[in-house]
Amino acid sequence: MRMRKFGSSGLFVSELSLGAMTFGGTEGIWGQVGKLGQEEADLLVKAALDVSINLFDTANIYANGRSEEILGQSFRNLGVAREDVVIATKVHGAMGKGPNRRGASRSHILSEVRASLRRLQVEHIDLYQLHGFDPNTPMEETLEALDTLVRAGDVRYIGLSNWAAWQIMKAIGITAQRHLAPITSLQAYYTLVGRELEREIVPMLTSEKIGLMVWSPLAGGYLSGKYSAGGHSTGGRQTELNFPPINRDRGEPLIEVLKAVGAKHGRQPAQIAIAWLLRQPVVSTVLIGAKRTGQLQENVAATEITLDDDDMTQLESVSRLPIEYPGWSLGG
Repeated sequence: MRMRKFGSSGLFVSELSLGAMTFGGTEGIWGQVGKLGQEEADLLVKAALDVSINLFDTANIYANGRSEEILGQSFRNLGVAREDVVIATKVHGAMGKGPNRRGASRSHILSEVRASLRRLQVEHIDLYQLHGFDPNTPMEETLEALDTLVRAGDVRYIGLSNWAAWQIMKAIGITAQRHLAPITSLQAYYTLVGRELEREIVPMLTSEKIGLMVWSPLAGGYLSGKYSAGGHSTGGRQTELNFPPINRDRGEPLIEVLKAVGAKHGRQPAQIAIAWLLRQPVVSTVLIGAKRTGQLQENVAATEITLDDDDMTQLESVSRLPIEYPGWSLGG
């Protein structure tokens, strides 16, 4: 497992990381995503540590806090040294019914970080991320609250998730102007079947040296090929939860190319999809949301694949985005 520099910070993270969204679900959307209990989570975390994964990502909203609790207990159960793991979590989603139990206000952030620290059983969070954009709270209030946490030692680095390019640039400007803790990373959806990030966000991240954490690299399992034409359509996440949304007209030809490139390398389509992401210079780490250790190990094998120029050309040509304005006026 190779380590990569995390944005412009001095932090190094593994090229693959483990997402804990599958931990602790019982019913509703979290039950559909994953129902891993403590023992199953311990096995998965150990398998990740065994292949040198050092970044573990969760969120306060996952299974209403149970994901954080299980992940924190896994580190305790396995005797993991705090310095050997990078723990990331998020704040923004509703954690109760009241109007102040959600969003990115100073009140909500300062309350929720304490709850996350308690559930994770740690004294600090390495990467604290805003899990969405809050239009009701001044960005200055949000960023100053996060800076407070960094200065207090509760948080080491600040990240964003699911923000637009203009929102990220505005945040970068505010932090620079007010000498606040800088934005280190963005967690975003990016796959061969969902390359919209390349229009505005990827060039911006490259310019500003912001690290990219990729979530759902297999588009909810779609890029495994098992949901494409001729594949089985039951018993998987895509049959229960249509997320993220996929343009299957564009996806079906891509699946065929993934299968062909996979056959050339003796690998599965999902492994090729991950290997393609690892070739993108903007990517710092790719989040893997496994439910079984075997599934995790299959995904980890993607790090051993070396895609050649012909492979990349085939994958690029079948998945390339249509050129939109102002792209065509700038020569593509």
